[in-house]
Amino acid sequence: MRYFYGGVLALLFAGCDLFEYHPYEVRIPDDETDLNAKAIARLQQTTPTTDTLTLILMGDTQRFYDDVEDFVSSANKQRADFVMLDGDITDFGIRDEFEWIHDIMRKLNKPYLTVIGNHDLSGNGEKVYREMYGDLNLSFLYRGFKFVLLNTNSREYAFSGKVPDLDWLRTQLQGDDFDRAVVVSHVPPFDGDFDVKLAAAYNETLYSSGKVNLSLHGHQHAFRDTTYNEGHIRYLVSTSMNERMYLLVKLWDDRVDFKKIFY
Repeated sequence: MRYFYGGVLALLFAGCDLFEYHPYEVRIPDDETDLNAKAIARLQQTTPTTDTLTLILMGDTQRFYDDVEDFVSSANKQRADFVMLDGDITDFGIRDEFEWIHDIMRKLNKPYLTVIGNHDLSGNGEKVYREMYGDLNLSFLYRGFKFVLLNTNSREYAFSGKVPDLDWLRTQLQGDDFDRAVVVSHVPPFDGDFDVKLAAAYNETLYSSGKVNLSLHGHQHAFRDTTYNEGHIRYLVSTSMNERMYLLVKLWDDRVDFKKIFY
């Protein structure tokens, strides 16, 4: 009995590293906060070497950790400005999942940015995402393009008519400080998890801006290159990481080209 209690006391005083926080813990180390803003700052400090902007579009990472490790090895061999992870970073929205993926993705030799996915909104996932990556809707300018990162996970907000925030999106697509815009989100407008009441308006918002011809997505775990509602907007949907494929997307002027990379 003395050995049992002694063992318990030894564990209690051995140090915090032996204990896990509650699975829905939100506290994030300072060096892992505001990661999107830090990536944008890093990106804007780089000097482009070509006239073509190249990004890597990757899909749902979830629990595909080994596949993500191999993705990083492959992506590091590509000449690209940055990596775009288009949502479902996690499976259950748990802090540890976010951190495990970031521990892998931080090995990239180029900045990476994220949008929030429906799985990331599970539990306290939205709070963790905000702490780690920042606002659910944000935008930034880079090389004459405006990238608009948008929360389109309508089902998680009970199809309230407020997600995606089309008023915010319209505002972001106005202005004279950029020539072209690319919108990035998790759920595409032709998916059942996108609010059907907003789908046509989303597509029209992009088209009527006169500046968007490309919308990037994940969620469906399968590649798609399509249009929607007989519109002129091109929709590219990436696979999930267990499919071991990502897209190398090239942008210049109003033109788009891409290549599938298998690894």
